[in-house]
Amino acid sequence: MDCQTDDDARTRSRGSPVTLSFQAAVAGRGFDVDLAVRPGETLAVMGPNGAGKSTLLASIAGLLRPDSGRAELNGRTLFDLDGANRTWLPPHHRGTALLAQEPLLFPHLSAVDNVSFGPRSGGVPKRDAKQQAMRWLADVEAEHLAGRRPAQLSGGQAQRVAVARALAADPALLLLDEPLAALDIHSAPLLRRLFKRVLAGRQAIIVTHDVLDALVLADRVVILENGKVAEEGPTRTVLERPRSSFAAGLAGLNFIPGTLDGAGVHTSRGMRIAGHHQEQAFPEAGFPKAGGPGVAVFPPSAVSVFLDDAHGSPRNSFAVTITDLEPHGDQIRVRAGGLAADITPSASADLGLAPGMTVHFVVKAAAVSVYGT
Repeated sequence: MDCQTDDDARTRSRGSPVTLSFQAAVAGRGFDVDLAVRPGETLAVMGPNGAGKSTLLASIAGLLRPDSGRAELNGRTLFDLDGANRTWLPPHHRGTALLAQEPLLFPHLSAVDNVSFGPRSGGVPKRDAKQQAMRWLADVEAEHLAGRRPAQLSGGQAQRVAVARALAADPALLLLDEPLAALDIHSAPLLRRLFKRVLAGRQAIIVTHDVLDALVLADRVVILENGKVAEEGPTRTVLERPRSSFAAGLAGLNFIPGTLDGAGVHTSRGMRIAGHHQEQAFPEAGFPKAGGPGVAVFPPSAVSVFLDDAHGSPRNSFAVTITDLEPHGDQIRVRAGGLAADITPSASADLGLAPGMTVHFVVKAAAVSVYGT
C-alpha cells in the first residue's frame, strides 16, 4: 500500500457511506444508537463520562461483546446476537482499526515492525510489508524512528507510530478513542495537525472530550447520553445551538430548559427567562410552537451579579446560591446552581462574593437565545 495522496483521499471520499445501526445491551445496560458516516467524513462522538462512548467503539471494533443487539457496517453484519443464527465477526475481519489513548505498541518490536504487522498479517511478503511501513512512517513524519523500540519513544512519537500502524491496516473505518488525551500540551497540537491531514478523505469516528478536537477534526458531532443520541449535527451548529446541557457546557454557555412561552421559556420551578428567538440563524429548524419544549441559552459573559434583586425591562433577574468561584482567564467565574457568570476580580471583591452567598444573576433579554428542542 502506498502512502495517502490527495488523489487517494478523493477516491476514498467517493466511496459508499458507512452506516451503523447499534441496538445492544452490555452488562445489562442498554444502548440504542444509529450512526451514519458519510464518504470522507470524520464523526466526533462526545458525551459525559459513562455515556457509552468507549463501549460503542469497542463493540464496533469487536473488542467487547454485547449481551444482545446487532450492528452493521456498510451493509455488512458485525454482530447479530438476537436471531436464531447468531453472528459475531472477529475483529480482524471487520475492516476497522482502533487507535486508543495509549499507543499499545508491541514492546519487543521496532517501530517499523510494529507498522508492518498489519500488512504481514494480511499476507504481504516481509520485504514488501517493510517498504510499506517505511512509507507510512514517512507519512506521519516518523521515518527516523523506524529502528527504535517503544521504550525508546516519547509519548508523541509512540502515538505517531501507532497512527502509522492503524493506517497501514487500510481500514474501511478508523476508530479513535481519545487519541490525544494522554499527550502533553506540547505534543497534542502537533498530533492534532497530523490527524487533520491523515483523516482527510477517510471515514472515521473519534471519541473525544476536547471541543477543540471536534472543531478541528470533525465534520459532524454526536452527543451521547445514557447510551442514546441526545443530539447530532454539523459541529458548528451543535456548539452554536446546543440542545443538551452537555453540548452547552462544551460551548461554554448557560442552558436553561423549559416550556416555550412566546419569546421566552418557563422552567419547571416557575421561573421565566425572556429572550429572542434564534430561528433566523437556523431557518431549517422552523419556528417553535408555544407550549412545546425549548431552551434559553446565554454566555456567562452576558451575566451581571448583584447582591439585591435588579428590576427593569428587558432584563432577567433570578436569585442563585454561589457554589464556586474560580479563575477564568482574566475574569472570575461565579458558579451557581449549574449556571455561571464571568465578572472582573475587582467586581468580585467589591461584592464580597463567597460560596454559600445568595446573589442575583441578571442578564438582558437581548443576550438570551430562545429556541425549541
